[in-house]
Amino acid sequence: MTVRVQQTSNDYGIVVEPLSGEVIAWRGDQMIARSTRARVMYETRLSPVVYFPVEDILAELEPAPAHKTFCPFKGTASYSHVRLGEDLSENGAWHYPKALPEGQAVDGCFAFMPGVATRIEHQGAAIDDLPAGNISGPVVDWLLREAWLAKSPEELLAALGSKLVEDGIAVSRMSILIWSLHPMIAGQNCLWLRDEDEVTSRYPSYEILESPIFKESPFQHVADGLGGVRQKLDTNPDEFNFPIMEDLKEQGVTDYVAMPLPFSDGRINVLTLASDHPNGFTTANLGLIFECSALISRLFEVFALTSNATTLLETYLGKRTGARVLGGEIRRGDGDVIDAAILFCDLRHSTRLETELGRDRYVAVLNRFFETSTDIVNAHDGEVLKFIGDAVLAIFPASAGHAQACSQAVASAEEIVAALAEPDPEMEDTSLSCAIGVAYGDVTYGNVGSKERLDFTVIGSAANVAARLGDHGKINGKSIVVSEEVAKVTDFPAESLGSLSLRNVSEPVEAFAITPETTERQ
Repeated sequence: MTVRVQQTSNDYGIVVEPLSGEVIAWRGDQMIARSTRARVMYETRLSPVVYFPVEDILAELEPAPAHKTFCPFKGTASYSHVRLGEDLSENGAWHYPKALPEGQAVDGCFAFMPGVATRIEHQGAAIDDLPAGNISGPVVDWLLREAWLAKSPEELLAALGSKLVEDGIAVSRMSILIWSLHPMIAGQNCLWLRDEDEVTSRYPSYEILESPIFKESPFQHVADGLGGVRQKLDTNPDEFNFPIMEDLKEQGVTDYVAMPLPFSDGRINVLTLASDHPNGFTTANLGLIFECSALISRLFEVFALTSNATTLLETYLGKRTGARVLGGEIRRGDGDVIDAAILFCDLRHSTRLETELGRDRYVAVLNRFFETSTDIVNAHDGEVLKFIGDAVLAIFPASAGHAQACSQAVASAEEIVAALAEPDPEMEDTSLSCAIGVAYGDVTYGNVGSKERLDFTVIGSAANVAARLGDHGKINGKSIVVSEEVAKVTDFPAESLGSLSLRNVSEPVEAFAITPETTERQ
């Protein structure tokens, strides 16, 4: 293990001194504590706090086990309600039952929350604030001047770890858990190791939140709003019985901290730090990190906001469309006229399925239908633009030509029909059928709607024809019906249906049926 000399990167400190003479705490005209053994704690940039031995508190203390707070220096504070007759101050006093070294000087003592003790009288010198300078040093300079240049959360975490080590702080590993807004991924967990000077990232699914590994971790404790964790692995091993502590101890870790990183939306993310110095983190160096945590949180929040915006747009609009909106196409009328194959897929027997299966199981069937269709369309370089009731609207832009776009659309249609026909063992071997229409033409691909509520979609005759061809197939028992513009440039066996008069289509459409159940590609 490499022992590093920890510099004083910051003036942060905690000093506890006895108060001479008698000290009395009042609530209005009632005495709530009286002691000749009171102590005062000075902590950088905080008002002095007077602690009274529990034996010298005259008010009734009622334990409040549901409320706790965390200080990375003093430990986890337990609270009590303060009662004076009918007057009850909820969570009005706190103490540290398992104090960390910096807080052991007030072991067995209680302090009152601001406002509970309306005044404190004491003999001897006045309780004045300790002078405190400004936060400064290489880490602070970097946070203010250069940290924003990081291009990813991994790069930011690695640079932060390196700067802390450069400033003489014995950080051996750091990690951060950032919650996401993603339908499948719960968040991003980045881990930096000093001796390897690299960052690895994991993207846990929501299932892991129910696993013992997560439930018995400091991440769960902090994310649930229970405060932070400080584990001096040779000092207070019994307070936090997390399995990971034994693993870290075997790796040479002497001090471990997990602190909340709240984002502006209220979600609690988690930053962890571990030290391999024989004495763990110094108060000054841990104080530097603690005081900079709000700025660190905001820097990581920038990446989270960008990631969440991208995810939400891709989830609700699709990758191509989401990228266009994120790229600035956000005004009504923004968009392009493009050539594309349009696929419209409608689930058959939807009303009957809902009646027979019930609402919950029917929703599960719909989700299977949508997921199957989306996965296949994406695999063929198409994009699902929207779900319309029990139907799917997808687009295949002709960026590589008319024939390829149509072939991709028809290949998707064949695979969708075949996949849905497979019995689903999770739904009592229910198989599904659909009717698909495919048409080709120029469409307007962009924003339409009101001034404040827009929809990014396709407008044009090809979209209308695709939907009506699907309707025709649904009525006449054809799984896939395509227009002549599609059939003539693809090599899928097709049966002519002649010239069809379709609802809300002004001119008859030459249509062809493709029957994937009985035909093979040539």
